[in-house]
Amino acid sequence: MQDKGVFTQLSCKYNLTMVDSEELVMTRLTAEVPNEMAGMRLDQVLAELFADYSRSKLQTWVKAGRVKVNGVALKPKDKLEGGEEIELNAEAEVVINSEPEEIPLDILFEDESILIINKPAGLVVHPAVGNWSGTLLNGLLNHDSNLETLPRAGIVHRIDKETSGILMIAKTLQAHNSLTQQLQERSINREYLAITRGRMTAGGTVDEPIARHPTDRKKYAVRESGKDSITHYRVETRFTRHTFVRVKLETGRTHQIRVHMAHIRFPLVGDQIYGGRFQMPAGCSEALEKELRSFKRQALHAAKLGLQHPVTDEYMEWVQPLPDDMVRLLDALADNE
Repeated sequence: MQDKGVFTQLSCKYNLTMVDSEELVMTRLTAEVPNEMAGMRLDQVLAELFADYSRSKLQTWVKAGRVKVNGVALKPKDKLEGGEEIELNAEAEVVINSEPEEIPLDILFEDESILIINKPAGLVVHPAVGNWSGTLLNGLLNHDSNLETLPRAGIVHRIDKETSGILMIAKTLQAHNSLTQQLQERSINREYLAITRGRMTAGGTVDEPIARHPTDRKKYAVRESGKDSITHYRVETRFTRHTFVRVKLETGRTHQIRVHMAHIRFPLVGDQIYGGRFQMPAGCSEALEKELRSFKRQALHAAKLGLQHPVTDEYMEWVQPLPDDMVRLLDALADNE
């Protein structure tokens, strides 16, 4: 689907403590240096482990004595052996350059730590080339100005512009680290509903690595050199030439559901990137033909999200019904049987 899955971070364990003073708010972060980083310089290790901060800012904090390695202040070029514990006292600062914009948010849940929203199809999650404004991030900054001090305004995973459904937002660094770690550990429950072309006989699992397409850099593809990617799918309803499926992500690669479904030759209805040339199936009623021709996005909806609350550790879960356009398409498919 990447749908856009978890932002890349190394799998190191973070602990976080907030320290308040009259002048500033400090965040104490600790991380263990992975053994595979043995021989790397301190500044290189910091850039990998604390990638949400700029290299220049990390250099400044090292020189100011805000970075300790096993309790000792080192120089940026000192080499590490692996296994050390790094303590970083990071200063809270504005890290988002985007402007707040008044964009309506469909909020399903909000407290001091997390924000759960229902994203409509057509809304870009994060600014990028061609979409520098009018994104979910701009709306989040308008909703809560404190999010400008968090990486990506607290967004820890994405779904595509034309995918609808549930997204989680962290409102504190503690929540951001917790949710990111849960994504890395694959403990967050994410289920999607999709309508595919072709009639499936049964559900199954696609366990195929995904990487960028070798010739089209805007696309992704199943490739041996890619990252491990696992998608489970279950048939909800079979139609003559389509299938309504429930999909559960074990990993979260970019465009994962779309790539995997196309790979097994059941591309999503309306997917103009991975679905190939549009062809009207034989035997369509006038109503079904109208719905298929007008469905200009991939038929994919993030329907369920479950996670451990970053502060209370309580398991919480949200379910969001299908949007109207997918309901109309399913009704037309059913009436055509």
